Amino acid sequence: MANGQWFPPEWPERIRALAEGTLTPVTPKRAATVMLLRDDGGAPAVHMLRRRASMEFAGGAYAYPGGGVDPRDHDLRIGWAGPMRAWWAQRLGVDETSAQAIVCAAVRETYEEAGVLLAGPAPDTVVGDTTGADWEADRAALVAREVSFAEFLERRGLVLRSDLLGAWTRWITPEFEPRRYDTWFFVAALPEGQRTRNASTEADSTVWIRPAEAAAAYDKGELLMMPPTIATLRQLIGCATAAEALKAAPGRDLTPVLATARLEDGRIELSWPGHDEFTKHIPTGQAPA
Repeated sequence: MANGQWFPPEWPERIRALAEGTLTPVTPKRAATVMLLRDDGGAPAVHMLRRRASMEFAGGAYAYPGGGVDPRDHDLRIGWAGPMRAWWAQRLGVDETSAQAIVCAAVRETYEEAGVLLAGPAPDTVVGDTTGADWEADRAALVAREVSFAEFLERRGLVLRSDLLGAWTRWITPEFEPRRYDTWFFVAALPEGQRTRNASTEADSTVWIRPAEAAAAYDKGELLMMPPTIATLRQLIGCATAAEALKAAPGRDLTPVLATARLEDGRIELSWPGHDEFTKHIPTGQAPA
């Protein structure tokens, strides 16, 4: 391939089945992912994970910390700082309880996979170092879903800092995928005193990299990424600082990006609205190239 764009090899067959009406789309699960930023000599760097090559899905691809929404975080009331749940509901296009769960997922997954916690003992504070044994035990319990994030915050006496997040974009996995996610992408700045680490069981390495450098490596085929990842990296290139990215987030369009596929003249056309670089024309019987 000319660049680092990754496609599952089974897509052509599934696209044909969808077009022929023999494939019923699965309902996407809600998820959140966070582009964690830190200032790095005149431009922000973003924290990225490389998925293990042994992973069945997107092995070797670079991504951000993220994962699915925990249904338990819909109803439990938690300590909350920043914009109210009603504001987040309007911003994310969901009801208030769903908005709470999505924001919780963003903060929880950043802690689970990068060891960074966007929460503090008061509305204007953030915890410091979270690398101690007691913190690691709590993180492991969250990963195992032994406790909900709401329960973790309550036990620790912490307030979730929703003001440290900015909703950036929203992508929905194509209808022909067997595993589908409705994913909100957020931006956040690395809190002072905290540091990232590879805490994910799904990643074999992590890197801090400037978006422009990551995009250039993708264009050369050196870094493997899925369309939402490289698209968001390109969108971050114009931001001079992490604070600038956070300031820009509230004005960004959160209309979901959903790939479309159609059969025409013996080939499949695969496209993402507003993202022409990902358009593919695939002869039937072949994988995307």
